[in-house]
Amino acid sequence: MNWTVATLADRVGGMVEGDGTAEIRALSALVEARAGDISFLANPRYEHLMATTGATAVVVARGWTGVHKCATLIRVDNPDKACTVLGGLLCPLPVVRTPGVHPTALVASTAHVGRDVYVGAYTVIEDGATIGDRAVIEAQCYVGRGVVLGADAHLYPQVCIREDCRIGDRFIAHCGVVVGSDGYGYNVEFRDGRPVVTKIPQIGMVEIGHDVEIGANTTIDRARFGRTRIGNQVKIDNLVQIAHNVQIGDCSGIVAQAGIAGSSQIGSGVMVWAQAGIAGHLHVGDRAQVGPQAGISKNVPPGEFVMGSPAMSKKEFVVGLATPRAVDKLKHRVAELEARLAALEKQQTPPA
Repeated sequence: MNWTVATLADRVGGMVEGDGTAEIRALSALVEARAGDISFLANPRYEHLMATTGATAVVVARGWTGVHKCATLIRVDNPDKACTVLGGLLCPLPVVRTPGVHPTALVASTAHVGRDVYVGAYTVIEDGATIGDRAVIEAQCYVGRGVVLGADAHLYPQVCIREDCRIGDRFIAHCGVVVGSDGYGYNVEFRDGRPVVTKIPQIGMVEIGHDVEIGANTTIDRARFGRTRIGNQVKIDNLVQIAHNVQIGDCSGIVAQAGIAGSSQIGSGVMVWAQAGIAGHLHVGDRAQVGPQAGISKNVPPGEFVMGSPAMSKKEFVVGLATPRAVDKLKHRVAELEARLAALEKQQTPPA
């Protein structure tokens, strides 16, 4: 479909300021936009790009008054929301799978597959597994014995869900996700003066709530016993490690390369930012935030924002960052005072 600025403005409830007849082909960021593209400004950090962008039109807030060279603006109440609508109109349509089982897929006779399910090439679904209605399971996935996968799930290629895990509705797992791998547990004994390492059986499972999304190559370990639990509406980024018996409350987020050690409890509404590490058997309270690369070695109170390694409150962290600079200024001040004192002493010393 051919779009004009005016038709797109109508779709986002915006007001055109400039040429509404200009044709739009694509949605692009301000820095890379070319003629025929539409872009948007939602973050004031990027206002300077409005003076150089090649976009034919830009979506801005109704009250925005900055400098720009754009021929056309579309003024809206919420540029971020408008961008989401534009993305649905201008970006390629998502792949829609026709329900059915690929001839190369292996589905056990005792597995229960719901209505309108798609099963891709070389996927394996084991005995006793239950697949909810309208689920999409892409190529080369593995669904283990006794797994329960809810309705409207989408497993992207090479997702592995091991035996007996329980997963709610509208679950999304991106490429390479592993749910239910063994937790890290070993005993070390000495026999005849030599160490012997034996594996502790990991006989629990993973339970995941509704509306959970997990990024590529993230791993969630099964419990040593009982369950590792991920609450409703939890959003987990790529390359995250969640160890055995971890409990994560509803509406929490875990960002790339973060790691949570065994038996830690993460409350509801918590954000764990990139590359943070949380030691085992700790509690992070509701609505707390763990800053990027923070190292958590003790409990975090509800609502607290901790940073650094070892982690401390954001206020303490900022004070700590400022301390070396303050000490440096103090050293210079002391040196100046010592020089002035020496000069005064020299003036007051009587000649020999």
